[in-house]
Amino acid sequence: LQLVASGGGLVKSGGSLRLSCAASGFTSDNYAAGWFRQVPGKEREGISCITSRYDARTYYSDSVKGRFTISWDNAKNTVYLEIDNLKPEDTAVYYCATGLDLVTVQDMCVKPEVRDLLTWGQGTQVTVSS
Repeated sequence: LQLVASGGGLVKSGGSLRLSCAASGFTSDNYAAGWFRQVPGKEREGISCITSRYDARTYYSDSVKGRFTISWDNAKNTVYLEIDNLKPEDTAVYYCATGLDLVTVQDMCVKPEVRDLLTWGQGTQVTVSS
């Protein structure tokens, strides 16, 4: 399993970004995926997760609900995170992760014991200026 994240950058408050996470070695048929973010000195936060493509149920943390959208592109085997109305507090390193679709999307995003079992991509930096 391999994940390659991209799409981060420096944007102004109120701007938008689309993060991509290209997957290889598995498909969205039976794998769930998620996006997490981390700032120095804080725990990694699960912000959005999605089940496999046959179900595509989603979870969003309260901090991003209404501004972030997660989705699969099955043809490209890529999971995206569309980010709108960026705020300075969204500044973080963003990571994508995947695992077998065996738990709820909320558990995947929230529970540390589930997070420890995931396969992780490298991070991509998102910096939002005020």
